Amino acid sequence: MIKLIEKYPVISLLLFVILMLGFTIDAIPVTIMEARNFISAREMLTDNNWILTTMNGEARYQKPPLPTWITAAFGLVFGIKSVLALRWPALLFIASIGISTYFISKKLDLNKSHSLINGFIVLTSFYVIGISIEAPWDIYTHGFMLMAIYQLLLMFQNKETTILRSLLFVLFLACSVLSKGPVSLYVLFLPFVIAYGITFRFKGGVLHFLKLISLLVFGIVLGGWWYMHVRVADPETFTAIATRETSNWSSYNVRPFYYYWSFFVQSGLWAIPALISLFYPYMKSRVSNLKVYRLSFFWTIFAVILLSVIPEKKSRYLMPVLIPLALNIGFYIEYLIREFKNIKDKKETIPVYFSFGLIGGIAILFWVTGFFFGNFLTRFILVRFIITALILLVIGFFIFKFLKAKNIKNVFYLTVGFMLTIGLVALPVSKVQGQADYKPVSELSTTPLPLYSIDNVAPEVIYNYGDKIPKIKTEEGYIIPKENQFGLLTVRSNPETIEQLSKLYTIEFIDTYDLNFSNKDSRGYKSRLVNKLYKLTRK
Repeated sequence: MIKLIEKYPVISLLLFVILMLGFTIDAIPVTIMEARNFISAREMLTDNNWILTTMNGEARYQKPPLPTWITAAFGLVFGIKSVLALRWPALLFIASIGISTYFISKKLDLNKSHSLINGFIVLTSFYVIGISIEAPWDIYTHGFMLMAIYQLLLMFQNKETTILRSLLFVLFLACSVLSKGPVSLYVLFLPFVIAYGITFRFKGGVLHFLKLISLLVFGIVLGGWWYMHVRVADPETFTAIATRETSNWSSYNVRPFYYYWSFFVQSGLWAIPALISLFYPYMKSRVSNLKVYRLSFFWTIFAVILLSVIPEKKSRYLMPVLIPLALNIGFYIEYLIREFKNIKDKKETIPVYFSFGLIGGIAILFWVTGFFFGNFLTRFILVRFIITALILLVIGFFIFKFLKAKNIKNVFYLTVGFMLTIGLVALPVSKVQGQADYKPVSELSTTPLPLYSIDNVAPEVIYNYGDKIPKIKTEEGYIIPKENQFGLLTVRSNPETIEQLSKLYTIEFIDTYDLNFSNKDSRGYKSRLVNKLYKLTRK
């Protein structure tokens, strides 16, 4: 099986992502950032707002439109209400990151097997998967940028700028900027260029580098056309949004410089190998290609440093760091595959046994989690849960068997199989409804009652409803709906606005709508997803 996977590396990486998440990722509830993207995509299709993007009928210029265009295209073909279809583009970009990592590794003179290991590591890193639903714009901007970096690498190595490579570099660079501005330029592209210069030295004449700089500028300008258009077409709104967004960099989610120092934890399964791979004095005499290891090491470190100097910090901003870190981890895994049978020092073997033994233990004991589901396990879910437990039991058994035999290559691919099983078989089990009050707002979409909100309704609620939910309260005052009878949503139980509206309307409480799947006492429970519905009738 491993030989077949290694024979067709690109197909294997693509199929892995599709099988792992392509048919089950809709089991995860829509996140707030996803909802914003989905709503904008829906309004592109319904209102034709392709350039001056909107959310709930209001200007939404915080993010560039390319990811939303792609999402809207999938929504047009497969249905805007299909969460699975809307998430597929992000999944394909996850796969593209794994494939680009493989090609970059190959071009850096790593062998086919080692390069494929790097690709699988990045695809199974926790936040590479998580970012696709937590902040969908990020997976696009970094996916395109990695494609641009591959083209740049070819031009660095060949010391020439061919027409094809130049066009592809500019195109991918522009698409990255059109996905989330200069973010990936700063955190992925710039650290790579610095690391490459330190490791390999820039080679080629002055004219060659002038061409590269020109291509870089052209790509940035081409990717920035949307910003210029919106700046001209709607200057007041654009300036207000831009001012608010830039002020967040220094005043919102401010964290200390060392906040990102535990970045290796974001690789999930590979946290311990990631930490060990960063011990340069230990690794430098063990890696198969010291120069390439230095490149991945410096690429990782410089990315973390550049992120750390920005006052605003969030865990998800670390996602691009996991790409060069995967190359780093790959060197450690490749070393273990080559030499683990000959290693006698317990200081080296214990971390390996602990890291992979922990995964094997989780796989074997997965069935224990069934006790926490209680009565929520329906027949269908119960069957799926039993299948998951049995598959993971087998995987766990063989992980320990091959660990004992010191066959790390088989252990590695069993770990990849562990992730595949979690995504393909176990993920739908997580959709078990954890609280009895779940009631979607989408039920209201079939009623003739027009729906409004007092203030800002959560994006998840607006997407779930399937249409706009206009606000009646603005900074200037209240907008009185033209209808004599309408529904009004509010996240507060007894809002002041309701009392004021009672002078004009007869107000009747109808129901509570709750999009939470989690219990009220759990950390996953979000109060913004709970809304009170009132029916207002003009007196």
